[in-house]
Amino acid sequence: MNVLLDFLDMRHVVMELLLAFTPLVGFFAWMQYKSLRLPRSYVLKLLKGVLLSFLGLVLFLQGVTKGFLPAGTEIGRIIGEAPWRMALVPLGFLFGFAATAAEPAVRVLAIEMEKASGGSVGQRPVLVTLSVGVGLFVALGMVKLLLGLSILYFVVPGYALALLMTRFSTPEFIAAAFDAGGVATGPMTVTFVMAVVLGAAGALEGRNPVLDGFGLIALVALAPILSIMILGMFLSRKRSTTP
Repeated sequence: MNVLLDFLDMRHVVMELLLAFTPLVGFFAWMQYKSLRLPRSYVLKLLKGVLLSFLGLVLFLQGVTKGFLPAGTEIGRIIGEAPWRMALVPLGFLFGFAATAAEPAVRVLAIEMEKASGGSVGQRPVLVTLSVGVGLFVALGMVKLLLGLSILYFVVPGYALALLMTRFSTPEFIAAAFDAGGVATGPMTVTFVMAVVLGAAGALEGRNPVLDGFGLIALVALAPILSIMILGMFLSRKRSTTP
């Protein structure tokens, strides 16, 4: 019975992804027929990549539904009920760091930044900077949850600081920083870290999962903006002092 239910759930995921993939593949096919005229070998490789992406997303989303979300919620609930609930802060850093380092979109961003900069901005510094930044802000989100503070105390000053830092950062890093804010809030962070926070918020006395559990992703989106601009200012200063 459980196997049948899992299959039906997966069928639902497959149909949703087909609705998402079909317009993209259809648009490429139309452009290929009209003007692109790419070699057949390239088209076959592209279709192979689309198929692998489709299958990977089906398995990933099914795993999220059956594994990540329940596990994250249960971990948050157990820690929230424990007397050592302050462990949520260092664990928040660990979860945020690990989720960002494992996020495929973050790695793509790091690769593209290295290519666009001609190798002057390496993948590793970008990846480490983003992972540490998100880890710190997830830990900050755990502090917000434990103390019952409003999200406005963090988001408003944070984005004001981000806008202020644009005056001291280079245009290239400003653009990359704001893109990184969207890239870091990917499926790894949303599905696991947010589930932990919601589970903890439901277990902590006097906390509301809706009021106190949500808002973490806003902090996660802010972290890469500040982190990448700080990295840009550091690299610019390093280049200016290098003889």
